Amino acid sequence: MIRIGYRTGAPRNSETQAIWLMQGAAAPPSLGAALKRRVQKAIALREFEGKPGQVATLLPESSGPCIVLVGLGKPEALTREAVRRAAGHAGQRLRAMALREAAAWVPELKGNPPSDLKAGLGEVLAEGLALGAYTFTPYKQPSAEERDRPRLASVTLYDPNRVTDKSSVAAGTARAAAICLARDLGNHPSNHMTPTLLAQQARALARRRGLKCTVLGRSQLERLGMGMLLGVAKGSSEEPRLILLEYRPKGALRTLCYVGKGITFDTGGISIKPAASMDEMKFDMCGGAAVLGALDAIAALALPVNVIGVIPACENMPGGSAVKPGDILKSYAGKHVEVLNTDAEGRLILGDALAYAVERYKPDGVVDLATLTGACVVALGHYASGAISNAATFQEQVVQAANRAGDPVWPLPGFPEYEEALRGKTADLQNIGPREGGAITAGLFLKQFVGQTPWVHLDIAGTASGVKNVGHIPNEGATGVGVAILVELATGA
Repeated sequence: MIRIGYRTGAPRNSETQAIWLMQGAAAPPSLGAALKRRVQKAIALREFEGKPGQVATLLPESSGPCIVLVGLGKPEALTREAVRRAAGHAGQRLRAMALREAAAWVPELKGNPPSDLKAGLGEVLAEGLALGAYTFTPYKQPSAEERDRPRLASVTLYDPNRVTDKSSVAAGTARAAAICLARDLGNHPSNHMTPTLLAQQARALARRRGLKCTVLGRSQLERLGMGMLLGVAKGSSEEPRLILLEYRPKGALRTLCYVGKGITFDTGGISIKPAASMDEMKFDMCGGAAVLGALDAIAALALPVNVIGVIPACENMPGGSAVKPGDILKSYAGKHVEVLNTDAEGRLILGDALAYAVERYKPDGVVDLATLTGACVVALGHYASGAISNAATFQEQVVQAANRAGDPVWPLPGFPEYEEALRGKTADLQNIGPREGGAITAGLFLKQFVGQTPWVHLDIAGTASGVKNVGHIPNEGATGVGVAILVELATGA
């Protein structure tokens, strides 16, 4: 990830400079006469209008810096997410310009911007710049031309009017680093991100941030009676893992538990998926990646709340010993589940993990994240995650955290009639309901394992990858969705 710095002066005249403008606004006075003249000329010639997502590059004249103009949109529509997206577009452009370092002016907010934007301007600027500049290239050998080409290493935010401060920029940088971690974990292919390797990543994070990390293997899971997690893992030669991370700052009075689906590759098992796009099933552990990223940022920011991370990790493969349609598994909670479709495996491993987390840690609230259903993608597309909950107040807290984070969440109905479709014919439950309302019944299956603990399920199947043209989110690969939601929720806890 690129470094984001902060200074209160003005950039050097030799630095490439990003300048933010709203629609209809003139160049801010703090730029100085020469820069103002160049910016006003671009506005007068309609080379730049300040529209959201608009980026224009002004090459140097006889002297002076290269300028990147970035549109913020209309003043009345300015929000945290609008600034985050604009910063993401700036990060993309600066990364493409063969620079080692660049400068960005902190915008002077005109009119009456939202209070949360004024308080967190440096945070969203830093976050957006770093996320927009993100790339994932560990498996690509650079060409001779690329080896000689400078790569963007840092962007410094210059703030002569002291609109924000260093601590706000540092907070945004920590969040961006955590999201980039989650993206990296999701983008690794499954042969480089097995359950064992994911557990190693968790241990490394624990050492770096001073967390407690416990990893349970097959024999321990057998003693605990986690029949659903073990059942899903039966078809793979890769060993299952239950990863437990604990962040417990002194004086914390509340405990949140974050549970993330960690299917490091999903073939669908015996109910095998079509071959087309199966390579993308490496993203089926993005819920677990989000939990690791969130713990990284929460510890870095020293938030005053206990946070427990729980990641059930395994592969779903069609091996000779794989669970079969019609098999019945006994869950950690004691309920028997008839497996009607082995491709509905995420809810099985999460059911065991949720029941264990609620019983062992007795949290004040639980959030699980999972690339759970294609039905949620059909319902909501790629720009909002679906939510199911047993507690309206807690769900509203998660929705508000998601809005602040720029990761929108849309609540789905949880009427009891949907739950009836999960009653098993030969067991307590069956792992799928009818095709209609599939995202809802999948979420309500998980509800059976949390008891009365306030709980929210986030279906991130559509938002974990496949998002386009958002600025701070890459058009290809893992998005890191969920990290910022969990951090915002812990911040307000």
